[in-house]
Amino acid sequence: MAAAMASQGERAVLEEEFKWLLQEEVHAVLRQLQDILKEASHRFALPTSGSGRAVKQENFVLSTSGTDQVKGVMTLQGDALCQAIQDARNHVNQAIYLLMNRDVNYQFKTGLEVLKLMDAVMLQLSRARNRLTTPATLTLPEIASSGLTKMFTPTLPPDILVNFYINLNKLCLTVYQLHVLQPSTTKNFKPAGGSVLHNPGAMFEFGSQRYEVSHVHKVECVVPWLNDALVFFTVSLQLCQQLKDKISVFSSYWNYRP
Repeated sequence: MAAAMASQGERAVLEEEFKWLLQEEVHAVLRQLQDILKEASHRFALPTSGSGRAVKQENFVLSTSGTDQVKGVMTLQGDALCQAIQDARNHVNQAIYLLMNRDVNYQFKTGLEVLKLMDAVMLQLSRARNRLTTPATLTLPEIASSGLTKMFTPTLPPDILVNFYINLNKLCLTVYQLHVLQPSTTKNFKPAGGSVLHNPGAMFEFGSQRYEVSHVHKVECVVPWLNDALVFFTVSLQLCQQLKDKISVFSSYWNYRP
């Protein structure tokens, strides 16, 4: 009898704790996540004037270590330069949207409901982080048709191809020097596939003309606010996982209690 009463008392305490977790702590974590992710989202946006145009510019010196073969200053206006930055921001905003749909007045009924929300938020955060940590693989024709060469002043020579990409907290620029393959060449033409960085000797066809990469130069620079964004992603993912773990502790009790 005493054991049964103790068991009932234990269950009553756990039920109260679980109720408090769903009604109070979950919303506290959601508010904390919103604050962090809004701060992360702000890292991807530039202040604008009344006309909606960006008023802030960021200048970065790109260079290679130990050599000055390629060196320059790049002006970054917003996130228009790299698709990866735009994609990361969109995933962050989607995560914020999911969190805001469960405001303080929303009552979570089950732990499973919280777990599903955390899974959805973590999916968006993982995608955002992956866009910054895993550069896209592109073919040389895709790079040639991207229009990045038109961003330069003065205009780049026709035998130069460039690509920008994000790798962690670094903005990377790859410069490809091209050699036109004449129709009479005896080289076996084999188009290169997609890659983050193409090596000398890579071949491709663009605009009815065949090319071979003769030289490759890579320069990079650190973008401090990208590092901030990565930290925000990591902290947010940890908060989501901690909340999932707490929910799972109660779920395991309900599932395995005698």
